[in-house]
Amino acid sequence: MLNRRSLLKAGTAAGVLAAVPAGLVIAAQPRQATEPTRPFTVPLRVPRPLRPVRLADHDLYRLTTREADVAILPGTTSRVRTFNGALSPLIVARRGRPVVIEQANALDVPFSMHLHGGHVPAHSDGHPDNEVAPGRSRLFHYPNTQLASTMWVHDHSHHAHAENIYRGAAATYVLTDPAEDRLPLPKGQYDVTLQLRDAKIEENGTLVYDLHGFQDRPTFLVNGSPRPYFEVAARKYRFRLVNTSNERAFVLRLGEGEEFTHIATDGGLLPAPVPSRILQVWPAERQEIVVDFSKYPVGSKVVLQTMMTFPGEAPEVLRFDVVRSAADPSSVPGRLRPAPDLGTPTVERQFAMSFDPASQQHLINGRPFDVNRVDFRPRLGTTESWTIENKDTAFTIPHSMHPHLEHFRVVERNGKPAGPSEAGLKDTVTVMPGESARILIRFTDYTGMFMFHCHLMGHLTMGMMGQMEMVR
Repeated sequence: MLNRRSLLKAGTAAGVLAAVPAGLVIAAQPRQATEPTRPFTVPLRVPRPLRPVRLADHDLYRLTTREADVAILPGTTSRVRTFNGALSPLIVARRGRPVVIEQANALDVPFSMHLHGGHVPAHSDGHPDNEVAPGRSRLFHYPNTQLASTMWVHDHSHHAHAENIYRGAAATYVLTDPAEDRLPLPKGQYDVTLQLRDAKIEENGTLVYDLHGFQDRPTFLVNGSPRPYFEVAARKYRFRLVNTSNERAFVLRLGEGEEFTHIATDGGLLPAPVPSRILQVWPAERQEIVVDFSKYPVGSKVVLQTMMTFPGEAPEVLRFDVVRSAADPSSVPGRLRPAPDLGTPTVERQFAMSFDPASQQHLINGRPFDVNRVDFRPRLGTTESWTIENKDTAFTIPHSMHPHLEHFRVVERNGKPAGPSEAGLKDTVTVMPGESARILIRFTDYTGMFMFHCHLMGHLTMGMMGQMEMVR
């Protein structure tokens, strides 16, 4: 059971982060012998896009959720949960061309597939009422009418979601469009998806799951590989970072603090690129950056590390090995994509997020999740202003807010305008203890029941979720 000591451990790193301004540099903890493998001994797996069946009016993918023995640590295998037997698979879709996924569930637990960041009808959003029982299958329809962005697919069943995600069932879903194609950003083999997560893996390969073991997952995986190396050319690369951890935040620094360019968040491209030296990627968030390796001589080794760790953890996440020169026609333009006008809000809502030690539940507005309760009913075509407050000052626990169906804009942090790194569209916002964020969200197209919740999966499992029913 989660207790005060566990919560304080969870809050230690988060509390440090909350106290440091945007240009933070947090000293990483010294390495201890807490992992069964050394860093940079295995290459990065770069997933190739899955190949669909191309039909007249949509692309069809067949995904089977099943267990598989996969090589993660060198010399052994780990039993994990996968789509089609692979970790970190990739779907690349096109705006205006729908995708249908036929999911067959070969696990012994339910699975309700959710396209995180997807603007999809309620019957395909992954509501717990639509979970696929073991041995059954179901079709999920994704219209792909939204702007280009990086999304991901994961479970949203009522009870198995946290463990299904932790054990590996997470796919990256990249939506492209012609407007983004016309930009001179890195493309093809120089556009790389990176799924980040943490895990606890024994020397024999056993993947250990404990809902409350977030402070004891010392192995960082990138596309399913433990602290890998990636051979790159001396030119620009676009990296799509997807945090599929249950609770882990990554606060990333390149090398000794070298500059890179932040270009996109959850909902796609920012209005303008943001030169950065530190990048926060919280659970379920996507952040995209361009790194120019031409400033490093061939033979250089550049380490990406996280500056927020628990005691005993090594900070290294991934090493880039610059192995060759290459021509580079790409560039990062000064303008990327205008932020959409979501309109003037006509409804205001308040969300207080807190932990109740008496009931051992995480709460939104003092209430835990109840599948039989509708918390509110937004009207389609209406813009709303949501103020999200993190009331957990005693335990210093971060919380996040992820509403299904729509992206939003973060307009304020603690009553002040949000910074340029949050000027685009988001679907998950993290709020530190004692702080607040205000977002604008406009609901369109689809009626029905949708979820909103914290995306720290332990918090969601312990009650921090609600339901909103879209009405006309």
